[in-house]
Amino acid sequence: MKLIDIVEILGLEAIIAGNDQLEIMTACGADLMSDVLAFTQEKSLLLTGLTNPQVVRTAEMIDIKVIIFVRGKRPLVATVELAREKGIYLYLSARSMFECCGILYQNGLQPEEINGCFSPGEEE
Repeated sequence: MKLIDIVEILGLEAIIAGNDQLEIMTACGADLMSDVLAFTQEKSLLLTGLTNPQVVRTAEMIDIKVIIFVRGKRPLVATVELAREKGIYLYLSARSMFECCGILYQNGLQPEEINGCFSPGEEE
């Protein structure tokens, strides 16, 4: 799915607009950056309610290019400045994380596989 499609589907407001044609294959929704670091493999898009610079630092570490702040939260000025410096695109959504994830999933965006976790019905 192209970034421009995600922006349109969710009705996002751009803080730092990205390459509209950027291909987004998976998404991760989390407020615990330790979970993002520990459990994600493919790093395309992050949905979060955290607005501090640590979100950008985490995204940079695992090559996430797009962050969507949910629940109408606006990032701190320091967060925006760091994202601009690191080349990470920032967007805002008034919707909840649950709603954003559901809409993206309904429209074909896949969840990231979680390292070390099994699908329902799968044996360890």
